[in-house]
Amino acid sequence: MPSLAGRRILVTRAIESAGNLSESLRALGAEPVEVPLLGFSLPEDPSYLLECLRRLRSYDWLIFTSATAVRMFFHAAQLHRISLTDIPGRIAAVGPATARQVVNEGWKVDFIPEKYVAENLVAGFPEEVKGKRLLLARSALARDVIPSAFRAAGAVVDAPEAYRNVLPENAPEALKQALAKPLNAATFTSSSSVTHLAEAANKANIPFPLAGVPAISIGPITTQTLQENNWPPAAEAHPHDIPGLVAAVEHVLTRT
Repeated sequence: MPSLAGRRILVTRAIESAGNLSESLRALGAEPVEVPLLGFSLPEDPSYLLECLRRLRSYDWLIFTSATAVRMFFHAAQLHRISLTDIPGRIAAVGPATARQVVNEGWKVDFIPEKYVAENLVAGFPEEVKGKRLLLARSALARDVIPSAFRAAGAVVDAPEAYRNVLPENAPEALKQALAKPLNAATFTSSSSVTHLAEAANKANIPFPLAGVPAISIGPITTQTLQENNWPPAAEAHPHDIPGLVAAVEHVLTRT
């Protein structure tokens, strides 16, 4: 019998990125319950982002911290008819999923940190950045860890908002439907998925945290957000990626 047979697992990723996690859970016999809590839109004022896109060749490094940042970066360029045929000097991605999205867009990645968190991207950067020009495409909610550290090391950093996280309108109703039957675990792949679940629960008049449902976190920042919301995770993924998250779910739900 598959290790997660019959287990209902809440998947909170954006609808366009939920498939990989859901497929992996389904392969172990689980029933992934998808409640997309993350929608994305371009910034209300994209002028800074567009300015950076137009002078892309001036940067020594382009840095992406999520696959969504990659998608929205290219979407903004396409929407405003800005050619991205001029690839910047080198490209860094915070993890393999982000790197795959870069490759899907036709570019190559020059650096991925050993551990897939922002602090390790900075600490393990492959060259001295003093005097270098860096472009960091990021979420409106992103922490300042990366730009602050690189500026402290002497780099010139542009860090435009590439996208905003928004709660999909149907999220509260989708959450109600998901809770019509008991859940065995809830997975979280970002801090925003935690805060958006809290927002959706509030709008749907559902107590939060979800009582009796173990939370599984993809990494330390998401774990911190869960703890701040009084829902300490039952496990954290190691490594901090989708296979690690699936392994953590399996560990929590099959341990004796």
